[in-house]
Amino acid sequence: MRTLVLNAGYEPLAVVSFRRALVLVMNHKATVIERVDDDPVWSAAGAFDRPAVIILSRYVRLPMSKRVPVTRRGVLRRDDHRCGYCGKTASTIDHVLPRSRGGADSWENLVACCLRCNNVKSDRTPQEMRWELRFTPRPPRGGRWSVRGTERSDPAWEPYLALAA
Repeated sequence: MRTLVLNAGYEPLAVVSFRRALVLVMNHKATVIERVDDDPVWSAAGAFDRPAVIILSRYVRLPMSKRVPVTRRGVLRRDDHRCGYCGKTASTIDHVLPRSRGGADSWENLVACCLRCNNVKSDRTPQEMRWELRFTPRPPRGGRWSVRGTERSDPAWEPYLALAA
């Protein structure tokens, strides 16, 4: 069981084990704002609510330069596993400006792509193919991208992750 940790300003900070979350709550460094019903944690001192979401008592400053690294999985996730050209289910990624022509491995140059479109496009640009991208590729933003482990999120986390988007 994992717990979402929110900063004092309600932005997502981390995903930790429920044990770590319980220690933060017991040391008065955090407060439980969402709990798992009907699943308490038992100890010699009694039962404690199992935390699903906690908020820190004090604000923690984070470095501003938190860029999300470019990965194949990340590009597919950003594009919702949909081809940037035809909209079908994507299983590969494509360089909009091909690497053979100096295209970089960047969020702005990579899109999810179905196998058919990737093979047909080959090492050409969308303009040469007279194709249009369905969206402009951009780096991902929001709480789901800045906090690791939120891709398999608990339904109780949704309102807090939506605030950060």
